[in-house]
Amino acid sequence: MLPREELLKRVENRRDIARLADLAEQALKTWEIVVTDFLSPPVLAEAKEVFAPLSAVQLLSWGGYPQAERQRIAIAREEIPLEKSQITLAILEIAGNFLFDSATHRDFLGAILSTGLVREKIGDIILKGERGAQVIVVPELADFLASNLVQVRSVTVKTKPIATEELKFRPPQKKEMTTVEASMRLDAIASAGFGMSRSKMVQAISNGDLRINWKEVTQSSYTLNAGDLISMRGKGRLEVGEVSVTKKQRYRIHLTRYK
Repeated sequence: MLPREELLKRVENRRDIARLADLAEQALKTWEIVVTDFLSPPVLAEAKEVFAPLSAVQLLSWGGYPQAERQRIAIAREEIPLEKSQITLAILEIAGNFLFDSATHRDFLGAILSTGLVREKIGDIILKGERGAQVIVVPELADFLASNLVQVRSVTVKTKPIATEELKFRPPQKKEMTTVEASMRLDAIASAGFGMSRSKMVQAISNGDLRINWKEVTQSSYTLNAGDLISMRGKGRLEVGEVSVTKKQRYRIHLTRYK
C-alpha cells in the first residue's frame, strides 16, 4: 500500500493527486499498466514531485510530442518496463476554411467541449492558421468526435483521424540571454526575461499571471533558483539556467525564453 496520507500532505491539486494514488494502488495490485486521462501542467509537475520518492511505482508521461503541455501518465510497478507507445493517443485533423473567420485555441476547445466531451479527454490543440487545427484526444473518443464536430465558429469543418506522424507541431522559439541582478527575486528576473518594466511585472505577479514550476506565486519577492521554470500568461515561459556570483556580489543569471 502507498503512504497515502503522506502523499497528500500540502499538495495543491489534492483531488487529482488522490486519484493518481488510487490508480497507483491499482497498478500495484494488478501488475498492470494504468493510464490516466490528460492532466494539466500543474498537476503533471506536482504528480512527478510527489511520486518521485516512491520506489514501488514508476510514472511516465506523454502527450504526443516533446513540448506537449497536456499529457497522460502511465503508472506501473517498478519491475514493469514503461514506454511512450503504451500511452495511447489519437490525432484528429479539424479542417476548414478560416480565412474570413479566424478561430482561436479557445474557439476550437469550445467547439470540442460542446459535443459533450470533458476537458480531461482532450490533450493539446495545435492551430494551423486559416486551415484549421489538430487535436490530440484519448483513442476511445476519436470516432465520436470525428462524427460530431462539424462546426467551429461559423465555419463548417471536417474532422478525421490522422496518423501520428502527420502531427504538425512547431518546436518553441528560444532566446538565450544573461542578466545581472542584485538578488534572485522573481520580479527582477522575470521583468528582465520577459522584457517588461519592474512595476508592470509586480502587478502581473499580484494578479496571479505567473507560475513557478506550474505553481501560482503572487509574491514579487519570491526567491528563484537555477532550474526553475517561470510561465506567464500570454508571454510564454522562462527557464532559469546557470547562476554565478560576480565580484561585486551580484547574480549573473542565464535565462532561456520560450515563445
